[in-house]
Amino acid sequence: MSAGDHENGGDQPEEAAAAAAAAAVWPEVERAESLARGAALKWASGVFCRPEHLERLGQYRKRESQRTSSVHARLKSMVQSYLEGVGWGLQQLREARLELRDASHALKKAGLESSRNAGAAETLEGLREVSVGHRQLLAAVSNLPRLYSVRGMVLETERLVESRRLLEAHARLMDLERWRGDVLRQLPGGAAGSALSAGDRELVAGYFSGVGRLVDALGKELWAVVSGALASARQNPTPFVSAVRIVEREEALDRAALEERGGPTDPGGPPPGRPRRWRARFFEVLEEAVSARLRSVSYLHARGPGLAGHLAALQHGVMADLATVRHLLEHCVPPHYRLTGAYLRAGHRWLQAHLLQVSGWDLESGEIFAVLNWVLHIYNGPDMMGDPELVAEMQDLELGPLVSAGGLEQLQNKYVQSVRKSVSQWMHKALQVELQDWQRDQEPDTDHEGFYHTSLPTIITQMLEENARVARMIGEHLRDQTIRMGLHEMENLLNRFREALVEFGKEHRRDPSNKNKFYLHYLLASISNCIILKNSTERLQKQQSSCSAGAFSRTPPNPLAALDRAVRRACRLAMDQLLLDLQPFLPGLLTRSWLVRGDPTPKLCHVLERHVEMHGRVRPPCRQRLQEEAQWLTVVEYVRALMQKRLVCRSAEERGQLAQQMVQDDARFREVLHGLEGEGSVPEVNPLFLLPVLADFIRLKDPSMLTLEVSGLAAKYPDISEEHVSVLLDIRGDVSRDIRGAVLDLLEQSAPPPPAGYRPIFTDILVPPSTMAFCLPTAKCV
Repeated sequence: MSAGDHENGGDQPEEAAAAAAAAAVWPEVERAESLARGAALKWASGVFCRPEHLERLGQYRKRESQRTSSVHARLKSMVQSYLEGVGWGLQQLREARLELRDASHALKKAGLESSRNAGAAETLEGLREVSVGHRQLLAAVSNLPRLYSVRGMVLETERLVESRRLLEAHARLMDLERWRGDVLRQLPGGAAGSALSAGDRELVAGYFSGVGRLVDALGKELWAVVSGALASARQNPTPFVSAVRIVEREEALDRAALEERGGPTDPGGPPPGRPRRWRARFFEVLEEAVSARLRSVSYLHARGPGLAGHLAALQHGVMADLATVRHLLEHCVPPHYRLTGAYLRAGHRWLQAHLLQVSGWDLESGEIFAVLNWVLHIYNGPDMMGDPELVAEMQDLELGPLVSAGGLEQLQNKYVQSVRKSVSQWMHKALQVELQDWQRDQEPDTDHEGFYHTSLPTIITQMLEENARVARMIGEHLRDQTIRMGLHEMENLLNRFREALVEFGKEHRRDPSNKNKFYLHYLLASISNCIILKNSTERLQKQQSSCSAGAFSRTPPNPLAALDRAVRRACRLAMDQLLLDLQPFLPGLLTRSWLVRGDPTPKLCHVLERHVEMHGRVRPPCRQRLQEEAQWLTVVEYVRALMQKRLVCRSAEERGQLAQQMVQDDARFREVLHGLEGEGSVPEVNPLFLLPVLADFIRLKDPSMLTLEVSGLAAKYPDISEEHVSVLLDIRGDVSRDIRGAVLDLLEQSAPPPPAGYRPIFTDILVPPSTMAFCLPTAKCV
């Protein structure tokens, strides 16, 4: 072992001991050393994993020795720097201890000097008391002239207030308050800001008691000037300017008093009567004055018919006062007052309360309209608050609507209900007039086109359209509500109108000896009236906004359906009258005398012609409807007479004569009912085409062809029954049992379904029961 190894070996116990001592003091050192050894072993096992790597062991050892020496050098340097810092800190502590020792000696000397001088201060207490008394006597001597003049100044200030020399009175009042403040400050405790004794305060308050009365009197006169400013500003705005100057002085005094005394939380408190807050009171008085002026505008005539005039007077009063504020008073106050906005706010609040009260009254429709129009259009219009110079001011104030949305909705509902009541009464009166017109012994009036009419549709149409026009002036929503209400009332009127038509028809049939000869004329006039009402109803429905259909929860009105029911009832009554007029001549049809002489077809045609001519006085399309119904009625009654079997042919000659006479009657009917062959119906189902077809059936010479003829007849008129065909076969008088059975069997087997739009004609024609007591052994019976 070399000498270095001996040295190193000699150091190892010492290092081990040091390491053990360090581990005992700092356990972290032992843990760090253990981690270091582990890391070294791991590194060595990775580097010397093979035998040939051991050749470089010397190099690694030398490198690690150098690294260890470098670390030791850095550690020694760091420890040396720490030791130097600790030494410097110890030196500073020694110097600080010396300085503290000197300060302690100085404090002890000062305490000794203070204790020796305490006795000397007690000898000056008497001098201090004398000084305080001297100051009080000096303050009393200096304030004596003021104190003697307080009562005189109070009286003089009262005279100034009574003569409305407000600025001079307020200057004297400020002098008195300043004197009172000086006295309070010069009392014991006043200058120091501590609380004065109750006796001192009561003494000063009693001596200056006139100041409080002056404040009240001045305030009373001041607010009287502010209240009358709107009325007197045009003649003399000077008092108002003086009042504003006094208010601003008081605001400045309030601020100064609060700052000087430390505010209301100061032990001494603010000066008596402060803060007065006269600026806030100024705006309160102004609002009260605005309310009083608006309340006096035609208020006694606000209810009833005078409501519109009252609202117009309010408009004039508001705008006149607003002009006074904007052009006069606004220039008499500081800009931050924003007097125009204050007036607008006060007027708006009063109008809100007033209109709320007005809305609760029992108003008629005209009064409600006046309120709605004033609230929605006049107040917000260019003549009032919609003035471009006021719009920005109103938006900044954010006053809200004059009447709430719920209040407007309630007003509109009241308006609609009031109008509904009026409309219902007028419609009832119009219907009564209409019923009286029906009893007149003269023909109904005709218009420029020659159509019958009465005053009913004109009254109803003008009423509903005028109500819709008036409601439109308020808004589309109210117009839609009014139109909807009008349509409901029209539907109710038409239902009563239809019932009146039914009663009119019953009364006409009930007393045939006293028949109204213009009964049919007024029926036709009623139909024309319904057409006019239908047109006006469609115009009203088109006026409604597209979104109004879903805006109401009630069942929508359907006056068009009621109109259609009334028209159908009137047409049915007209056809009943036609049948009644035809009835005397129907028993003579298709008899032997008719076959020989042709009677009573000309009389029937005369009745038809007269009715068709009257149908021409009805407005289309009901005119065509009436003529078509007359056509159907004529053919049905003619075929019904044929089904009575009043005439049974005995020979081919009689069959030809019967067919020829039927064709002639058809030609006469066509001549009377001219121009209707193709109107409103398909030609194949037109009833006038039925008579030639039946004539051809009767005229057919070969009975064996009847099967084909019946097939064609059933194809055109699928509602024809076996009973009808059997009667036709009986009328021919030449059909055998075999042919009859074949024809009826074919009809039963090949009955086609009716086409779309087909109107049955044979369904309304009943075949009289057979007079045979037993069934013949025909193929049908078998």
